[in-house]
Amino acid sequence: MPATATEPDPQDTAAPVLALGPRPDTPSVGLVVPYDFALDRELWGWCPPQADLHVTRTPHLPLEVGLAQARAVGAPGALTQAVHDLSTVRPDALAYCCTSGSFVGGLAGELALRETMLEAGAPRAVTTSGALLSALAVLQVRRVTVVTPYDEAVTASLSQFLVEAGVAVVSAGHLGLTHAIWTVREEVTAALVRSTVVATAEAVFVSCTNLRSYPVLAPLEAELGIPVLSANQVTLWQALDLLGLAAVGAGQSLLDRSATGSRHTPSTEVLP
Repeated sequence: MPATATEPDPQDTAAPVLALGPRPDTPSVGLVVPYDFALDRELWGWCPPQADLHVTRTPHLPLEVGLAQARAVGAPGALTQAVHDLSTVRPDALAYCCTSGSFVGGLAGELALRETMLEAGAPRAVTTSGALLSALAVLQVRRVTVVTPYDEAVTASLSQFLVEAGVAVVSAGHLGLTHAIWTVREEVTAALVRSTVVATAEAVFVSCTNLRSYPVLAPLEAELGIPVLSANQVTLWQALDLLGLAAVGAGQSLLDRSATGSRHTPSTEVLP
């Protein structure tokens, strides 16, 4: 029977192949993000072509960005359900992609989040704040500047988390926002980095997975002469590293180190 317009000729080797869903045998990362997350496209910027990302969101909550929201989006029940929601596509690693939700409970809280994901069926598990500590360890950074879109209380909680992990916060700046963080322009973030960083900082961390950062990381590194890390960057870096893959990002020193084989993946270790 001759091929029709709706039935491609199997002998036609030039027929296009469409990949509209998960690709068989392709490494993938499942990402659990908060309900207000709006930067799916930015996450793909770090993803190499041979990997897939699958994103799900925690249930909506009528809360402004703050300590209460950070605790709520990382509640065990919400996280377990999100891991189950992703189980159909069988990701090779799961990442809880929320900075405040993973640092608000301190080191013990971050470890509990990873354990919750593993108990829910994740084959491997990372969190944004855990990935940050891994990145700082790889870069041998002990003194950091932090920049956040949060209010003062949430920013202070991030500093406490880092200090608990043995990292000194030498300066901190914040925007004081409680909603619509994804609308902040990259140049605003870059300006806050420049006005906050001090000479004793060995790196800068731009917090919040809902804050745009990809386009400014490499230019800021070149300008300041120290690594400039972001929440989404470190999360994708470690999740992909667990799969033996390098995240994509020219001019970002963390990723250059990953590409050259400097790997540090303590997602199954208890941090000091």
